[in-house]
Amino acid sequence: MNGDLGGRLVENLGRVILGKAEVLEQAVTTLFAGGHLLIEDVPGVGKTMLGRALARSLNLDFQRIQFTSDLLPADILGVSVFRPENGDFEFKPGPVFAHIILADELNRTPPRTQSCLLEALEDGRVTIDGQTYQLPAPFFVLATQNPMEFAGTYPLPESELDRFTLCVSIGYPDREAEQRILQDRRTASPLESLEPVAEAAEILSVRESVEQVRVDASVLSYVLDVVEATRREPRVRLGASPRAALALDRVIRARAVVRGRDYCIPEDVKDMAVPVLAHRIVPAGVGGETGRDESARILAELLERIPVPA
Repeated sequence: MNGDLGGRLVENLGRVILGKAEVLEQAVTTLFAGGHLLIEDVPGVGKTMLGRALARSLNLDFQRIQFTSDLLPADILGVSVFRPENGDFEFKPGPVFAHIILADELNRTPPRTQSCLLEALEDGRVTIDGQTYQLPAPFFVLATQNPMEFAGTYPLPESELDRFTLCVSIGYPDREAEQRILQDRRTASPLESLEPVAEAAEILSVRESVEQVRVDASVLSYVLDVVEATRREPRVRLGASPRAALALDRVIRARAVVRGRDYCIPEDVKDMAVPVLAHRIVPAGVGGETGRDESARILAELLERIPVPA
């Protein structure tokens, strides 16, 4: 049933994002894993469209936050407003209090504002004026960022990158998909006719089923081999953290569910290692967008060298 739900979601998203089935499966896998997704790419390839399509497909509360250089933490989290009639402060929730958050162009806001999302990404809650507020469940952040060489961008710190479960790129469509885009979107957006295919209870249920997916000892050992290899690699200054290992373990179980299995296979690890780990490791002497490209290359080489369990 959960595999069918994953297939329905990928198919529904594919009505809007054409020719990118792998990216759509990765987005659904992140959602099932209870994580958050970071999309790095140039403007105009469908990053924002994917966020909106996912929100419509799930029929959940949705907020789009446009991150700009003058955005303040209170603009995202909310503020306490003084009520003179009773002498008390009343909390007014910000846009982060929604099931699906599209954090658009996250790296266009300064580090101070970026950091206000750390607790939300890690724990699904926020603390304001000493008071902790739980965010809705399910809670999912899809953040987009432009390449670092673009004007007006700030680098995301390692601590924030480590809280994004997957980091992917959409890329340009192939010629056939782009021709369909030109033909189909002359008069209307496909978002307007997109119907929901899942509800909140189904997403929470599938997240529980992810916890029951079997991971053989050999597959778990393979996960640890990959993570430890990033820490021993001389070309890497900062290897994958224990949080990264937990994320990879969770993601391979979610991918198994998306594909209709109740067990993981080594290919789950090999296919998901780069999108889960590349943005979390720091190559020696290289930074920014070039550094993440180098991280992906290093991981690909490590995966070729590490023995795959039978």
